[in-house]
Amino acid sequence: MRRPIITLTTDFGLSDHYAGAMKGVILGICPQAEIVDLSHQVGAYDVVEAAFLMAQTYRYFPRGTVHVVVIDPGVGTARRPILADAAGQRFVAPDNGVLSMVCAREKHKVRWITAEKYFLKPVSQTFHGRDIFAPVGAHMARGVAPAKMGKLITDYLRLHFEQPVRTARRGWTGAVLKIDRFGNLITNFPAEDFPELHKRPFQLSIGLETVSRLAGNYAESAAGELFVIVGSSGYLEVSACQASAAKMLGCGVGAPVELRIL
Repeated sequence: MRRPIITLTTDFGLSDHYAGAMKGVILGICPQAEIVDLSHQVGAYDVVEAAFLMAQTYRYFPRGTVHVVVIDPGVGTARRPILADAAGQRFVAPDNGVLSMVCAREKHKVRWITAEKYFLKPVSQTFHGRDIFAPVGAHMARGVAPAKMGKLITDYLRLHFEQPVRTARRGWTGAVLKIDRFGNLITNFPAEDFPELHKRPFQLSIGLETVSRLAGNYAESAAGELFVIVGSSGYLEVSACQASAAKMLGCGVGAPVELRIL
């Protein structure tokens, strides 16, 4: 039989012991688990970036995969640990909106994790990744039924950042969802919703610049020239040939983006 897969997504970085401790807990409960690090370099406390990362990766994993997501600025507070079933996979995370994009795309059920017998004791007030999310994920990978983790809920937190807002007949306002390591600014404009960009002139305003060129690939432009491109995520990106568009524009995650189709 295939080894159970558990993915880890955190903002812990790689210089501390946190990610390693979570892996130790998982392997102590489910020694046969295959652990996949999606990322431990999510920006500190950046729920939106983690939601985007998860939405871009889960669909490529086989059914039955357990995803443990720990971007948890509310650790130790009354925020709930939750378990979501979606797309034949399971997602263990804090109830802070980090699963919003997955739940917006897939039919899903969400449970409040209250079965403390599956927690690592004692539970720290500052490291639920080790003491709650990792052990619950490991028990799920071993085959524990979701119903044993807690009751279904419908009042889990949903963040609405995936779609831009229409502000005029041919105008929309959105935001930057993610900046990748190359400095590409990934916006929340789904390319499939704006096919007119291939046929009509447009203006995309971000920072102090307005970009009006749609490129087919990263090498179509001169070095340092800004352009819009349809990225592999399916969203419009603002990029620069062999340069960081983020540095050129001085923009970060959450920066407003305005699109006008002329």
